[in-house]
Amino acid sequence: MQSCRLFIGLLLWMFTGHAIGEQLSFSASQSAEALSYDYRWSRQGQSPASLSFSLDRQAMVEAPAIQKTYSLALVQRYVYVELMKAAKEIDPKQARVKINRLHRGIEIRVSSTSEATNKRISEELSALREQAYDSYLKENYYTRYTTVFNEEAVKPDHIRFINEYIEPLIPLSQAIYDSVSQQADAREYFNFLLGWVQSIPYDRLSNRADNNGGGFLPPAGLLAQNKGDCDSKSVLTAAIARGFLPDTPMILVLLPRHALLGVALAPQAGDQTLTYDGKTYVLFEPTGPAKLPMGEVAPDSRQALANRHFTIEQI
Repeated sequence: MQSCRLFIGLLLWMFTGHAIGEQLSFSASQSAEALSYDYRWSRQGQSPASLSFSLDRQAMVEAPAIQKTYSLALVQRYVYVELMKAAKEIDPKQARVKINRLHRGIEIRVSSTSEATNKRISEELSALREQAYDSYLKENYYTRYTTVFNEEAVKPDHIRFINEYIEPLIPLSQAIYDSVSQQADAREYFNFLLGWVQSIPYDRLSNRADNNGGGFLPPAGLLAQNKGDCDSKSVLTAAIARGFLPDTPMILVLLPRHALLGVALAPQAGDQTLTYDGKTYVLFEPTGPAKLPMGEVAPDSRQALANRHFTIEQI
């Protein structure tokens, strides 16, 4: 059973009959200077955990807060405009250029009496087409992506989001550090972090290669909406963890419909690990709602890892 109450400036979820690791309460408020959050969640065999923190409002406003849905039509228009600008600069006495928008791309036609001129202009415009496409992706926080099945696709630039959120989320990273015992090691820090992130309501990810970024929430959006898919939760977790361990190697592991993280810490017996570029990474799952400690992943994830159905990005 779930009840929801909405107050001005306060959003609060209360759960009854909760499962292990479930969020018990959430509230958010804001002032001119800060965004403040309070959480409480259940833990197996322990009293409920809580976490409170405040983030600099201006820093969070300046960080990328939304991910625009990727639109082929908008991409084509952007690239078409850039090509038309370049085509107008070409002397019509040297060559005639036609730029045509097609259903799945943009066609470039160059007519010249000189074969060398024709080739040169065609190559220059083709290169510009690729440059314009990459510029559009960068401006909108997207990146090219080759899936585990060798499909060419586009996805949110997860690593860029992580890097741009490290500093704004340092107060959150510090709040988690302050929530564990003074004698705690990195594993205790990660397990507390995971317990909190896993308790945030889960929003399922559709196929990354097909969803055009739809549903992905950068950390500011995830915190404000109190929900996130596996990609969104992994980006948030990685940015927080990077604030805690600024120099320890970390990786983002992308499965076809899921995401994991790995950190190069000494593994313990039974840990799920992955070796990449000569380093061993202990894997962990921020997604939830299952409460999985550091070093443990879900059965579906283990199967995908065993089948090598994943790609890796260095954080």
